[in-house]
Amino acid sequence: MSTATATRGGKFLTFFLAGEEYGLEILKVSEIIGMQPITRVPRTPSHIRGVINLRGKVIPIMELRARFGMPRDGAEDTCIIVVQVGAVQTGVVVDKVSEVVSIGDAEIEDAPTFGDGIHTEYLLGIGKTNGRVKLLLDIDRVLSGDEVAAAAAAASTA
Repeated sequence: MSTATATRGGKFLTFFLAGEEYGLEILKVSEIIGMQPITRVPRTPSHIRGVINLRGKVIPIMELRARFGMPRDGAEDTCIIVVQVGAVQTGVVVDKVSEVVSIGDAEIEDAPTFGDGIHTEYLLGIGKTNGRVKLLLDIDRVLSGDEVAAAAAAASTA
């Protein structure tokens, strides 16, 4: 059962991970930056890459591939999408940014149910635009874990 409302449509920043195209609400995006040296924070989960200093502010960085259980397979990190979720600013590492697209409510379907053990709670829905399918992420749910809060706390003391 989907918790999505009738107002899912809007503008989305699309990006690639492991050859698949994803999107997230543009209103959640603060900026897109190139890769920077990331300082590892001890005792954080493996998908928390560490922290960076972004113009004097230390922010946690999450490896989105690792968060979703995807292998690295020699992938080269090309950029970080900085998102604002509540009071926390976090960077997510992606393979490459694609474009900003408008997707209407009618072009978004609920994420399919695959059965037990398959987690789709991170998906806002499936967007269909220009003959392609885009997995639309609910970035609030992706970043809502205790480990992200712990990384943010570590960043504030770094």
